[in-house]
Amino acid sequence: MSNEDELDRVFKALANRVRREICDALKLRPLTTKQLCTCFPALDRTTVMMHLRVLERAGLVVAVRKGRERFNHLDAMPIQAIHERWIGPHAAAAAAGLHRFKFGLEADGEGAGAKAGKKESHGQA
Repeated sequence: MSNEDELDRVFKALANRVRREICDALKLRPLTTKQLCTCFPALDRTTVMMHLRVLERAGLVVAVRKGRERFNHLDAMPIQAIHERWIGPHAAAAAAGLHRFKFGLEADGEGAGAKAGKKESHGQA
């Protein structure tokens, strides 16, 4: 499977608000499936499990069984891959564009100030 296919799965998994909220819940510490169900009282256990399966297939959640409990851990590596592939380069390009825009405005401002100064000195001479 290609890296682009893996990124597609991550984007699709994160496209759902509930799955993003599950990732947020797992950000601080691993939670059992029962604990996650408690975090989402409007959802039944089957729905929570369905969302967890999608997150697991995307590599965002890793489940570890300890006895009868299933601990769900957030794996941030796919999110880091998105940052490296998309966010970082696009943010850098946007920042460079804003930088050029800022210096263009400042250069225009200096030119306008210099022209205004010349007009004032001509009027006083």
